[in-house]
Amino acid sequence: QVQPVASGGGLVQPGGSLRLSCLVRGITLDSYVIGWFRQAPGKEREGVSCISSSDGFSDGQTDYGDSVKGRFIISRDVARNMIYLQMNDLKPEDTAVYYCAVDDVWSLTCAVERVIESKYWGQGTAVSVSS
Repeated sequence: QVQPVASGGGLVQPGGSLRLSCLVRGITLDSYVIGWFRQAPGKEREGVSCISSSDGFSDGQTDYGDSVKGRFIISRDVARNMIYLQMNDLKPEDTAVYYCAVDDVWSLTCAVERVIESKYWGQGTAVSVSS
């Protein structure tokens, strides 16, 4: 079973940045749709970002939630089995536990709304944005 675990969270002031990391062992990351979702206190899971599989001709398409577009960047390092989420210009409403996720599908497209339906996810990392 694939159990990605996120790390790199912490406390940051509004306007600051964090980079979250996720190590995923046992799979080839560009063969699957991967992404990040978050869950704020008292709220449901929310897809943050996703990146599609690669067909060898592109690096895959990405999608972002409206609230994070222009601020967050998803990436992956296939050789190192790592998924990243660079978060810039953080806002208090970004406060949540963030989870990396892997869907057991091969697709050249992804939709951030589907991230919460991913097959695999594990321990998240808490991000708190506050003065």
